[in-house]
Amino acid sequence: MFDFQSLLVRRRSIRKFTEELLSPDEIRKIIEAALLSPTSKNRHSWEFIAVEEKETLSKLSVCKPGSAVFIADAVLAIVVLGNPLVSDAWVEDASIAAINMQLQAEELGIGSCWVQVRNRNYSDSISASEYINDVLEIPMPLEVLCMIAFGKKEKERTPADTDNLHWEKVHIGAYRQTDTSL
Repeated sequence: MFDFQSLLVRRRSIRKFTEELLSPDEIRKIIEAALLSPTSKNRHSWEFIAVEEKETLSKLSVCKPGSAVFIADAVLAIVVLGNPLVSDAWVEDASIAAINMQLQAEELGIGSCWVQVRNRNYSDSISASEYINDVLEIPMPLEVLCMIAFGKKEKERTPADTDNLHWEKVHIGAYRQTDTSL
């Protein structure tokens, strides 16, 4: 187990996975992390679809041509949904749940990568969300925010470098323009 700071430094997007399956306990812990996430007014506007079937993972991997292809090689994808009729903060609620799952996965030594779906396209005439809704039979009014791909890491990535954090993006007391021409 890592302390929280170490967990944040170690968590990196992983797009290459081994074929090793996740245990039922690992999957349960990842989903529990989502279900434990806070929500606006405790409304629980999120829902989740866990997908392990290879054929369905392959179908999901083409929801955004080129940029979601690694989902086909994952052993688990969790589709993160929100209900805008339950809360106007469904995007925030679902986002918190998604990162909680990724942090839990990292704590377990499992790789993950967020695939943005909301406001992305499958084709010129079909959104990525519409495509996924069709594949997974998602009813209205639920909306897809993202998918998280999970699997055992093919290889470890270098942890984030805390010496190169973007401190220039932090403003104290009020926004202060920084000189970016240097």
